[in-house]
Amino acid sequence: MGIKKKYQVDMCHGPLTGKIVRFAVPLMLTNALNLMFHAADLIVIGKFAPGEAMAAVGSAPAFTMLMLNLFFGVSSAVNVLVARYTGAQDKKNLFHTLHTAMAIACAGGTAMTVIGLLITTPVLKLMSVPDAILGKASLYLWIWCLGIPFMILYSFGSAILRSVGDTKRPLIYMASAGVVNVLLNLFFVLVCKMDVAGVAIATKLSNVLSAVLVLRALKSCSPEYQIKWSKLHFHLPVLKELLRIGIPAGIQGMLFSFSNVIIQSTINSFGWQAIAGSTAALSIEGMIHTTFTAYALAVISFVGQNHGARKYKRIMKSIYICMAGAVFMALSLTGICHIFKVPLLMIYNSDMQVIDWGLIRINYQLTFYFLLAVMEIINGALRGLGYSFVPTIVTLMGACVFRVGWVFLIFPLNPCMESLMISYPASWVLVSLVNGGMLFVICRRMLIKASRRQFDDLTVKK
Repeated sequence: MGIKKKYQVDMCHGPLTGKIVRFAVPLMLTNALNLMFHAADLIVIGKFAPGEAMAAVGSAPAFTMLMLNLFFGVSSAVNVLVARYTGAQDKKNLFHTLHTAMAIACAGGTAMTVIGLLITTPVLKLMSVPDAILGKASLYLWIWCLGIPFMILYSFGSAILRSVGDTKRPLIYMASAGVVNVLLNLFFVLVCKMDVAGVAIATKLSNVLSAVLVLRALKSCSPEYQIKWSKLHFHLPVLKELLRIGIPAGIQGMLFSFSNVIIQSTINSFGWQAIAGSTAALSIEGMIHTTFTAYALAVISFVGQNHGARKYKRIMKSIYICMAGAVFMALSLTGICHIFKVPLLMIYNSDMQVIDWGLIRINYQLTFYFLLAVMEIINGALRGLGYSFVPTIVTLMGACVFRVGWVFLIFPLNPCMESLMISYPASWVLVSLVNGGMLFVICRRMLIKASRRQFDDLTVKK
């Protein structure tokens, strides 16, 4: 029983638009369901527990993403290499990539759990989390840390399936886990009266379920993609390549999260209602973000496979189609969100002060969200082509350093939420301009090189 053709997308042959949409839509839904884990926590806790409990859960995401983004970067490298070796039909390196990736997931997940348990409370204090919610925020994160290995295993496993075009089964698994998450949330909060601890336990049990399902799929697939746990190893050449592509992307994500931690710390200084309002708005943003993130992941896989197969014109078409899809989704969904922004925020919390804080974030972030879509596609295309280090430096300087500098230099001149939020779209413009120019140069050189190779082949034949 292998990875069945009904689950796969042939990225190297045939029309691209329909295949990219077929690839991206299940991925959008999967990512949305993943975010719904946290959204369900917030909604249940906001409706059925004291307001401070929602703020306690809301203070966690910036820190949790700081811990996980390094491994999410490496999982994107897994996506690139599996796609490349699939396109090149290199079964030997494919085998080493799969088993080295899973070895990294197991070892790294265990290490991050230990580190997380040790640093949670000190980091929350550094983030200026109010004393009134510090205990609950620490408890939520301690429980969350116990599920890190399962989150990383799911991320790596779904990256492998995604590399060969299988985005349907991760969707099915995430949907199953999402239903379990919501039911357990209600049980632990309403029946067991556990508030913060209840939603944390529910989410972690859901993470375990999604990881088990995706790993079972890998165990039963065709030989070239099958994970054999007795064969896990660190194959040095593959490990170096995974780290070469993945570490810069992971560091980029971590430093993005670090800049978000700095901004979250500033938001925390406005009080628990600002934290709760910003958290609700961030959850709404996340749902929209998943739509164009799906196209960013699609461009990595399609560019990666066609790069391995040396089909350079398909690479360019893939980038254009993914860019158009991402920008369209960003503009259409942010427009809908602006129309219904108050009702959407009230789903999370009915406190009018909380809603007012949430409206500030929505007005200043979502209006320019299409710029983030452009940036994500450009960065995804560069990763699919194997370029990671220089774009990472550009992104770090243009977004992370820029935002941190904004907090310490610009924000004090007008210390309000509006001043803080405008730093995001400004950083998206900077990164898109520089990395977009880099992508243009790389693609132009690639096409020129391909044309010369075709000319040389024709000359030899004559």
